[in-house]
Amino acid sequence: MRLQLDGQPHDLKLTLGALAELEGELDNETVLDLIERFETGKFSTRDVLALIVAGLRGGGWAGTAKDLLSVEITGGLMEATKVAAQLLARAFVMGET
Repeated sequence: MRLQLDGQPHDLKLTLGALAELEGELDNETVLDLIERFETGKFSTRDVLALIVAGLRGGGWAGTAKDLLSVEITGGLMEATKVAAQLLARAFVMGET
């Protein structure tokens, strides 16, 4: 997955480490709770931000959520939401052998 921040492309992927870090940010919830919110359309912008940060970190980015407060995301919130949902879906798809 890719997302452009301030015009610069960034790779995103949810590695095991990124998922563990994400779960640590979820205030007594699990990634499964996050999946349920996305499946039912009851996710928040905070959920989107958490997934984007985790995906960016899994892709090698060293920033934090605070670093994203002032960046322009190409495609805006809709693109960020789409990328977040796709990251989550791809993280739990069985790969081909």
